[in-house]
Amino acid sequence: MDILGTAQQLARRAGHEAIYAATLLQARGAGVAFTPPHRLLATLRDLEAYGPVGAALSLAAASYGDRPALVDELGPLTYAELDQRSNALANALRDRGFEARDGLGVLARNHRGLFEAIFAGAKLGARTLLLNTDFAGPQLADVCDREDVQALIHDEEFAEVAEAAETSGGKYVAWHDGETHDDTLEGLIKSGSTSRPPRPAKKQRIVLLTSGTTGTPKGAPRDLALSLALPGGYLSKIPLRAARTVVLAAPAFHAWGLLSSSISLGLGNTLVVTRRGTPEWTLDALEKEHADALVTVPILLSRLLELGEDEIGSRDLQALRVIAVSGSALSAELATRTMDLLGDVVYNLYGSTEVAYATIATPADMRAAPGTVGRPPYGTTIKLLDEDGNEVPRGESGRIFVGSSMQFEGYTGGGSKEVVAGMMSTGDIGHIDDEGRLFVDGRDDDMIVSGGENVFPAEVEDLLGGHEGVTEVAIVGVDDEKYGKRLRAYVVKSNGKDVDEDALKDYVKKNLARYKVPREIIFIDEMPRNPAGKVVKRELPDPDDDSGSKSGAKSGAKSGAKPTSDSK
Repeated sequence: MDILGTAQQLARRAGHEAIYAATLLQARGAGVAFTPPHRLLATLRDLEAYGPVGAALSLAAASYGDRPALVDELGPLTYAELDQRSNALANALRDRGFEARDGLGVLARNHRGLFEAIFAGAKLGARTLLLNTDFAGPQLADVCDREDVQALIHDEEFAEVAEAAETSGGKYVAWHDGETHDDTLEGLIKSGSTSRPPRPAKKQRIVLLTSGTTGTPKGAPRDLALSLALPGGYLSKIPLRAARTVVLAAPAFHAWGLLSSSISLGLGNTLVVTRRGTPEWTLDALEKEHADALVTVPILLSRLLELGEDEIGSRDLQALRVIAVSGSALSAELATRTMDLLGDVVYNLYGSTEVAYATIATPADMRAAPGTVGRPPYGTTIKLLDEDGNEVPRGESGRIFVGSSMQFEGYTGGGSKEVVAGMMSTGDIGHIDDEGRLFVDGRDDDMIVSGGENVFPAEVEDLLGGHEGVTEVAIVGVDDEKYGKRLRAYVVKSNGKDVDEDALKDYVKKNLARYKVPREIIFIDEMPRNPAGKVVKRELPDPDDDSGSKSGAKSGAKSGAKPTSDSK
């Protein structure tokens, strides 16, 4: 048998031979242990049958079968076990009538059950919908109905929320504290055959949900055949290595956590997860597991640093080479402070659910140009366009458009992002410096016109966020009879710091134009955030409305914004 010729033919039939070859080269650079030719051939057959998600597990199981793939609160789970258990889950669901491209909803925190469901979905050819753990019952019901979910896998803690959703194919409990029964994930796995599932009629399609910070979350499906480019571009900038340990402190149902965990597992890394990550757990896990990499979001990174230099400095973190951050904006101040304390190990990915990633900033980028989100990685291009679709000169602000093979296919409910000449809008405004590094100035629809002047909140937020008395800040525009809009700042004070409204206004006045000074500053205990760490500005408290945020009740998200006694 001409194994190499057959492998090349399978890669070509999978549709993206060049991308797959480039990804393999990046994997080789990451130190992946290449398997014998006959096992590589089996992996390529899995690629054709199950798509890249199923093939990634197949390859890792062949190369690192006895190595722990996951460590959660139940302990370690090897790659061979993960492969067999996801086989059993897929076969059990098929025995209950589940067919290719049926909707499989997953409402779970970070633990083995979430990943078993995702890999089983690949082997079923399911349309796998990853659901937000902050959903209320009505919102879950709406999304499951819109996305035509046949079967729902959920953690026991979400049982009451899950009751609102109607499913024809049943509901199954993932993480639970009671006994195993037929309608638990463990029960399904025990009932299913561990043999390789038959090739599904269609390949898996994963549907991610947008963050919903400005409204109802939208479904964003992705053609996973095109996603073979994802690992290559990611690894060209973020130097994950094979067969090491990665601590995941970001929700895996979100695009950033899913991307990073999938690549980590594909490289044969041990992924350390927990259902409720805290700064304390993260620091303990990094030390105990001698972690090579941390995947996280800016808010958790900020809270990790709040543990203090003495506490962090007392830990053995010598193995830590990479802190990969995304999910929301990483401020220049936070990036610099982290690198000053832990070394030049911070990598910042900028992108969106719709476009995947756009740019990645390396430590060298952020040292040279604090605040940058870096340059495009392999397989990606960016352009800044004006309102007429013309490219703006370097240094000038324009709308950010991204070109790659990884764009989503349009929202499941209809509509899409704006596309110009094959490039998709991120919805942000930015500028590029002389060295080709991108800076995000703010959201396209977030600009505040105050007294005829244009203000992007991000600039003021970054400045105030660097004040020693401020931990977190959010800027919004509110109606004003005189100026049209005025700036209102919401501020969370740093622990032990006493700072007042006048001091912060003076600080802005000394560093920015006068029209960028907030007209009012409201101090709150904490920001309302979604699970990915993004501030949900519509849920910030309105001091003129005693009933609080009107839109928060509609969203089903949990608001944590609480005014302090000196807010008014």
